[in-house]
Amino acid sequence: MNNGRNKAYSKTAAAICSLRITLTTVGLLMLFMGSAYASATPSKPVVNDERQHLLSHGHRMILIDAGHGGIDGGTSYGNILEKDITLDISRRLFLLLRSDGFDVALNRNGDYAPSDENRWLRSKSRHLRDLAQRKELAETLPATVVVSIHVNWAPSPSKHGPLVLYRQEGRSYILAQTIQQQLNSLYNIQAETRPGKPFYLLNKITATTVIVEAGFVSSPTDREKLCTPKGQQEIAEAIAGGIVAYLMEV
Repeated sequence: MNNGRNKAYSKTAAAICSLRITLTTVGLLMLFMGSAYASATPSKPVVNDERQHLLSHGHRMILIDAGHGGIDGGTSYGNILEKDITLDISRRLFLLLRSDGFDVALNRNGDYAPSDENRWLRSKSRHLRDLAQRKELAETLPATVVVSIHVNWAPSPSKHGPLVLYRQEGRSYILAQTIQQQLNSLYNIQAETRPGKPFYLLNKITATTVIVEAGFVSSPTDREKLCTPKGQQEIAEAIAGGIVAYLMEV
């Protein structure tokens, strides 16, 4: 092997090592967060004991992608930031699924951007490093299902309700439908899922992936759910119910 190949091999090995360290750190943080956060947040099992054997927990890895973080606050309303809402809902969703015995990972447990952990992609674009890190985590776990949590915004305060975006592929569509149905019931609305053609995560991640817009922060009605512990718990329970319904089907 010549010097050029040696250098390339060394760089690749270092990148893999860095990613493994990051994943290990995430795993440890999730265990710590789960035990500490659970004591303050009530959660209920997503499914009963009679159905658990149908879900093959050991063969399913669910990745919860808490949108934005760190320098990337996402959309906002006054001092309300999307990144904080997505983290709160994602933490609750993590605990609900863990309480039912699923293998679950949460991509961040604090206010930081995944791009801060990226040591393998050389790009001047922080946004691209952020997206690429989310994708790499999904591929490395590897995840069976990826649910990316976000919050919507519109110029008109009358625009409200949840929206689930899917890749134009069967499993993604089914997952989007089951989550949308649960959220529609919570919000008492009849919203339809939509294909999310331009979105990086939907195009790049090989696992079954959807993007959940949990509501409009610009809507007074939706803010009552998005910004209160009770509402966030209800949203998390609805999303968890949709994930379980999907896994029961496939």
